[in-house]
Amino acid sequence: MFSFCCRTWVILACLLYATRLTRSKKVKFVSVLTKFFHCQSQSSCDMASNFEKLVKTWKLGKIDYARALRLQEHVSSLHNDSKNHVKNTLLCLEHYPVYTIGLRTKQYDLNEEVKLRNTGADFHKTNRGGLITFHGPGQLVVYPILNLKHFTPSMRWYVCQIEKTIIRLCEKFGLKAETSPDTGVWIGNNKICAIGIHGSRFITTHGLALNCNTDLTWFDNIVPCGLIGKGVTSLTNELKQNVSIEEVLPKFIESFCETFECDCTEIDRAEVDRINQSLDVQTDSD
Repeated sequence: MFSFCCRTWVILACLLYATRLTRSKKVKFVSVLTKFFHCQSQSSCDMASNFEKLVKTWKLGKIDYARALRLQEHVSSLHNDSKNHVKNTLLCLEHYPVYTIGLRTKQYDLNEEVKLRNTGADFHKTNRGGLITFHGPGQLVVYPILNLKHFTPSMRWYVCQIEKTIIRLCEKFGLKAETSPDTGVWIGNNKICAIGIHGSRFITTHGLALNCNTDLTWFDNIVPCGLIGKGVTSLTNELKQNVSIEEVLPKFIESFCETFECDCTEIDRAEVDRINQSLDVQTDSD
């Protein structure tokens, strides 16, 4: 791609050359020149499009659910800041034991909350879709903070792409997973990955929880996602061998890039420090 200075010199040289041509040759020359600069312009557009679809991966390790919520809100707000370079981001992490509920909260009263807290887990109400679920050690949780206008501006499309990503991931482990009328990804009658999302002006928050080597007995305290008669499973349970988050995460990122047709790169440490400092300042002022 030419810089502005290079373009200027090329145009001047071409104009000087064109003055020495016959009329018929000038017409042909102008046609070739027009096509050349159109290709240069198209190349610039393609590069801009590829930059918009570059997704930064942020591997956070084990993190408290409340801080993860604040982090999601903060990173999503950066999409509205034209000066900020942190845009499409995958927050990849693991939670301490916590039960979370979505927008439909009627059946989860204070007694239910107390009962669940007594198990040793935390409890949070959120603005995501879906009913109650569990997050905890051994579960890969990914919160894609994406501007869907860079991809396809459709929440339905987005959910389908997440489901396809997990199905593709399971295939890499030799497992046949599939969708069902109920949101999420299933192996037989058991859910291996829960999905609960939120979107505001096509900026996404919340995301997915994939059971890797999760202690599935935590789910015995609830009706997962409010689906009576359905079970849960994990990669470890299906493969009859331990499958850790560390083993799964690279394959997840690979599957995500393949499904969303994008490139992923690890977030810069300076950006991480800047966001964490900003988040700490906000927390102290609350």
